[in-house]
Amino acid sequence: MILTVTLNTALDVTYTVDALVPHGSHRVRGVAERPGGKGVNVARVLAALGHEAVVTGFAGGPTGEALRRLLAPLPVRDALVPVEGTTRRTVAVVDSASGDTTQFNEPGPQVSAGEWAALLNAYEELLAGAEAVALCGSLPPGIHVGAYADLVRRARAAGVPVLLDTSGEPLRRGLAARPDLVKPNADELAALTGSREPLRAARDARRRGARAVVASLGPHGLLALTPEGTWRAAPPQAVRGNPTGAGDSAVAGLLSALVEGLPWPDRLARAVALSAATVLAPAAGEFDRAAYRELLERVTVAEDTAAA
Repeated sequence: MILTVTLNTALDVTYTVDALVPHGSHRVRGVAERPGGKGVNVARVLAALGHEAVVTGFAGGPTGEALRRLLAPLPVRDALVPVEGTTRRTVAVVDSASGDTTQFNEPGPQVSAGEWAALLNAYEELLAGAEAVALCGSLPPGIHVGAYADLVRRARAAGVPVLLDTSGEPLRRGLAARPDLVKPNADELAALTGSREPLRAARDARRRGARAVVASLGPHGLLALTPEGTWRAAPPQAVRGNPTGAGDSAVAGLLSALVEGLPWPDRLARAVALSAATVLAPAAGEFDRAAYRELLERVTVAEDTAAA
């Protein structure tokens, strides 16, 4: 079983319009609602790849009920912890003319000390049956910035490989707890280290505690610094579509390949292909299966021997 933790789950709402015009009134051509939050997206992709996936985190209020109702028919086990507050919504507006997406993210519910303690108890129980764990996304109000560092330490104490995918101070604190893998994007790396050069920034992140760093470079693919070497992986061509969730699919690719015991080049190829195939899908947590199979054969993975 692979466990994903989404402390700030969301009900993802996607609007499709002909063209997004600032200050204008828009006729919505399509509306879709899906269970969301980074770790939920990761779990959905893991399940589609044939892995048993369990999601935990917080859910509450009418939005949380809607999220759990949408999650119920999916091949993902719901281990969410109830809270008094209301789960947030994220709203994506897809511009059909340009293919661009504009995202609006609510902050999330206030979480009490007792609710955090309940989450920790659930997490400890789930770790006992986990092959790997992903800690994903932002923190809701009320959760201290060292929360991910705490969860990393508990996973390490249980002997479970742990991937951290967050940003800002929670990432900085989490790195000090020595996760097995972190997956920031270029902007998150730059904010963490002060360097816009990805290789230099990734080296800095490893020095701060991560065993391995896989940096997402957007359409240019991934840069991986690991104990076994340094690699760059890139898709065969740029793809256009909705990029929401592409990074989450990369996380699912990395984790699934890790538990399958694949070498780093194969892990990176899967992550890049899944990420690109997600851009071609209508919403986060999904990927174009035919495109994934075709892209997987054509992803370029090269070892960067000069970076050693």
